[in-house]
Amino acid sequence: MNFKGYILRLFFRILLLVSSILGLVYLIYKDKTAYAVIAGIAIVYLFINTYTFVKRRFVAMDDFFEAVKYRDFSRWFPEDRGPKDIRFLYTGFNEINRTIKEINSKNEAQYVYLQKILEMVDIGIIAYNIESGDVLWSNDSFSEILDMPSFKNIHFVESRKPELFNTVFETYHREPNSISIALQNESIKILISDTVFQVDDDAFKLIVIQDIDNTLNKNESESWKKLLSVMTHEIMNSIAPISSLADTLQSNLQQAIEQPNNNTLELDDLNAGIKTIKNRSEGLLKFAKTYRSLSKVTNLNLQRVKVSELFNNIKLLMAPSIKAKNIDIEFKVSGSKLALDIDTHLIEQVLINLILNAVDACKHKDDAQIKVLASQNSNRDIVIKVYDNGSGIPQNILENIFVPFFTSKATGSGIGLSLCKQIMLLHKGRILVKSVEDEGSVFSLVF
Repeated sequence: MNFKGYILRLFFRILLLVSSILGLVYLIYKDKTAYAVIAGIAIVYLFINTYTFVKRRFVAMDDFFEAVKYRDFSRWFPEDRGPKDIRFLYTGFNEINRTIKEINSKNEAQYVYLQKILEMVDIGIIAYNIESGDVLWSNDSFSEILDMPSFKNIHFVESRKPELFNTVFETYHREPNSISIALQNESIKILISDTVFQVDDDAFKLIVIQDIDNTLNKNESESWKKLLSVMTHEIMNSIAPISSLADTLQSNLQQAIEQPNNNTLELDDLNAGIKTIKNRSEGLLKFAKTYRSLSKVTNLNLQRVKVSELFNNIKLLMAPSIKAKNIDIEFKVSGSKLALDIDTHLIEQVLINLILNAVDACKHKDDAQIKVLASQNSNRDIVIKVYDNGSGIPQNILENIFVPFFTSKATGSGIGLSLCKQIMLLHKGRILVKSVEDEGSVFSLVF
């Protein structure tokens, strides 16, 4: 900005003002009253003019600083009118406003870009002031994982769910840690980590959580397809040597028939070869049945079914044989209107598997009991639970019971619970388990 013209004009006004004052003193001294009055008026005019000249600059600066104070960078100062030095001042103000607006625009764009990215991920993220508890930023996934509405202060969680608050917010997890948290009537496993950072004088805590169960379910669904593809390939590889052995035996037999004098048929070799083919074929047939039961469940025939009707069908089918083993079984529905959109045959298969597992767990109990209960929780999810007071599941194998072909039974195939889980995933549902060794188990089907 050009201050030389401003300083020159200000100096000229001060010089005129001082000269006028000296002139007034001289006129008063010479007792020239008329001229003294004129000089006094001139002094007042020069004083007002000088005051206005100086004030205009300070008013412009006050306006600008006030706009900065309230972050109002939309103010635009006229650059085409007024004194030249004022126009230079206005040009400088407008340039500063323009620069700050560009910086704010870029920062806002980066914030929106980052916000959209964080909102799209299925990992829960929250940052909050450690001292006040005020939430600086949080995405929807964080609230969904914790099954909480959106909140502005973390003490809202403390008032609703103290144990969850202590686990997630009060406990420090410097390294990623896998923990279980209780939500409603179920427990989920999450991966949690946090860090503390400083902004000016305020300390903030950033927490990142991920629902491991959902992630595993998604990955497991893809793993099923890969697993079946790989195993089918292995079966075909096993069939190849059987086919080769059959061709060899057929060739030897054909030569013995066509040229009996030149080719002697060894019955022992023939019998050994046929026995080998038979044994291997039976093994492959067993594998084929196992894989077919896993791979055929891909499409659902959905229909609206009352839970009471579903239970009645299971009860008619299984209750007599179970009671013959001195095991009490009870079916109960909390509400006659509970209904599900399911493939009836598949869900019946799931319940039969779970009940048979419960029967097996209770076989050494004198007061064996099995309960099959249905209810609707606060999230409006319909939950079917199969209780038993049997032997329970050891903790060291509890996490593996849904893994395909994993079994703790000598005669088990390891596909029962795996198949149950696959059927529930196709229904957009979940299967959960809680078990205490020597006390019993409860399997929950959540729709």
